[in-house]
Amino acid sequence: MGNDVLGRVEERLAKGRLGGGRDKIDRQHAQGKLTARERIEQFLDEGSFEETDGLVEHHCTDFGMGEKKIAGDGVVTGHGRVDGRPVFVFAQDFTVFGGSLSESNAAKICKIMDLAMKVGAPVVGLNDSGGARIQEGVGSLAGYADIFLRNTIASGVVPQISAIMGPCAGGAVYSPAITDFVFMVEETAYMFVTGPEVIKTVTHEEVTMEKLGGAMTHNSVSGVAHFASRSDTECLASMRRLLSFLPSNNAEQPPVVETSDPLDREIPELDHFVPSDPNKPYDIVKLIRWAADDGDFVQIHEHYAKNIVVGFIRIGGRSVGVIANQPAHLAGVLDINASVKGARFVRFCDAFNIPLWIVEDVPGFLPGTAQEWGGIIRHGAKLLYALAEATVPKVTVITRKAYGGAYCVMGSKHIRTDVNLAFPTAEIAVMGPHGAVNILYRQEIQGAKDADAKRAELVAEYQEKFANPFVAAEKGYIDGVVLPRMLRRKLIAAFAMLSTKRDTMPTKKHGNIPL
Repeated sequence: MGNDVLGRVEERLAKGRLGGGRDKIDRQHAQGKLTARERIEQFLDEGSFEETDGLVEHHCTDFGMGEKKIAGDGVVTGHGRVDGRPVFVFAQDFTVFGGSLSESNAAKICKIMDLAMKVGAPVVGLNDSGGARIQEGVGSLAGYADIFLRNTIASGVVPQISAIMGPCAGGAVYSPAITDFVFMVEETAYMFVTGPEVIKTVTHEEVTMEKLGGAMTHNSVSGVAHFASRSDTECLASMRRLLSFLPSNNAEQPPVVETSDPLDREIPELDHFVPSDPNKPYDIVKLIRWAADDGDFVQIHEHYAKNIVVGFIRIGGRSVGVIANQPAHLAGVLDINASVKGARFVRFCDAFNIPLWIVEDVPGFLPGTAQEWGGIIRHGAKLLYALAEATVPKVTVITRKAYGGAYCVMGSKHIRTDVNLAFPTAEIAVMGPHGAVNILYRQEIQGAKDADAKRAELVAEYQEKFANPFVAAEKGYIDGVVLPRMLRRKLIAAFAMLSTKRDTMPTKKHGNIPL
């Protein structure tokens, strides 16, 4: 093979590696952003990246585009490894045509997504794009739709993670929306279907891009994003950490990691951690960390619907998904946002063979016209559906309140939860003692000389009878009342016993979750 041919190949590859040129790379750095290739290098294990389609160019000749061609065409695609495990990745290059999506670079993305499904490896998309390439018209729109189809087909087959590291607007937002987890970088990333100028024209609202679709807006208000990072580097490291808890595909079990945290470790702090006063809050995250291997907890959707906590821990080296009511926020009540947040997380865990630990301290569903008119019945049913549908090992621990319909929803024995345990502080009842007494003994209280004293006497009597776990235990609705300090040991024993669990759903195309 002649040196001139080798030299020509190397020259074209080298030009492609420079993207839009040094000036645009410097501009990217000035904005606090890494380039597409720098992001891939930081994300993947050192030296593991194998690029595909590095010489692809667009085929557009309109609007002078025939004279503007750059190898790679604005997206870097390929595969590499994260902690030694294969991962497919694409990174939009904002230095080339603003990272805009063309028919050619959409085909590059689709190619690696198809490969990822064939070999059973996660797909990670690093988004930084001005949107569809206007010069290509419907061809770029077709490219988006081709990607959306792959996202949908890959859902539940391989994990899909999106990082928004720059603009992501219009139709481009729907690919990340279908993926399992969305990361955003503060101050440099934003997502919206229609931008501030269009909104101002149509609705006369004035809003900045950051407030409309910035990282914290989507992490705390809309719930579109799951993680907010302060920089590209932090974002990429967080994605690597998340992947360490996940299997590569739906046919695998999650990876097992060696731990030096003793399997028989007791947690003395827990014996007096849950307040006996039902109105006193406490932080459920502390309890989760105490039970987890080495206190390690990756919280998902940390800033959204804070009345429910979801995320990943390891128990005895094995990944476990946690869904827990948070008494420190809105008393841990279930509302629309918490229900949807919990349901989506549960369905991800079930799709990828990750056992579930449900931590329950729930007084009920949030009352009010806003919730009822907003569809709390339908949205609450999503969480119920997801937990009932899940066939992975499920362990519920009731720490305090388990009232009414929320008791049923939060992993009760009646919806196929495998192991149900309760702390001695558990209260399992139709409703709280005060509400129950006011209904059951209304006339008796009204007829008493001292109504307040009579009510207090009846509340104490009700608490003695129902505000404890023993009635449920007598009926077999919980499998045991455990000492809080034994929590970690009980969880390890339960999940070890359930490690060979097999459960199925009736044959069907798919269910109809109340979307």
